[in-house]
Amino acid sequence: MGLQKYKIYINGKPVFLAERAQASEIGILADKNNFVGQYVGKKKMIRQYLDLLDKNKSVESVALYAENLEELWADFQSCYKIQEAAGGYVLNSEGQLLVFYRRGSWDMPKGKIDPGETPEEASVREVQEETGLVHVALGAFLMHTYHTFVYKEQRILKKTWWYSMKTTDTQVVPQTEEDIEEIRWVEPRAWVEAEKEVYGNIQEVILAGLEDQAGG
Repeated sequence: MGLQKYKIYINGKPVFLAERAQASEIGILADKNNFVGQYVGKKKMIRQYLDLLDKNKSVESVALYAENLEELWADFQSCYKIQEAAGGYVLNSEGQLLVFYRRGSWDMPKGKIDPGETPEEASVREVQEETGLVHVALGAFLMHTYHTFVYKEQRILKKTWWYSMKTTDTQVVPQTEEDIEEIRWVEPRAWVEAEKEVYGNIQEVILAGLEDQAGG
C-alpha cells in the first residue's frame, strides 16, 4: 500500500502533494513544463505555484514534497474556501455506466452537500436530480477527488465523495438547468480509454469503479 498523498486538479492540471519519500513513486521530473519543489513551511511558495498555474497554460504538472505532509496539506487548503460535494458511479442492470456531457466535457452526477446531509444522502439526491433516475441503490465508497475553481474572485477547493451505485431504471431525464446536454450509458473501460473529453478526476473515479467491480 502506497504512502498517503493528495492529487488536486487545477485548471485541469494535476498537482501532487506528498512526502519526500514518494518522489520516485510519483515520477515527475522537473523541466520547463513540470515543476517540482520541496516545501519548507512558507505558504507564499504555494501561492506562487497557484499563480503560475493560473498564468502559464503550458504547465503540465506540479509536485510539492514535504517532510510533514499533513502540514503541507493544511497550508494548501488554507489558500482556498473548502466546498464538499458528493457524486455517483452509476451502473445499470447491464453493467453500463451513466455519463453525461456538460460544459464542454463528459462528467458524472455530483453536487454540493447541503447542510445537515451526509455525503451518502447527497450523492443519491444529486444522481436523482441530475439524471431523473428514481431507483438508486447506494453501494461502496470509492474515493475522494479534489479540483479547484474560482467563484466571485475567490479560490474554491472542491472535495468530492464518490460512491458506487446501481439502478434498474432505464429512463433518464437530463437536468437542463445544470447545463446537462446529453446522457449516455457506456461500457466504462472501453469508453474511458477512448474518450478524450473527460475530466482527469472523472477518469480516476471510473478506474476506481472498475477496480471495485473486479473486487466485488
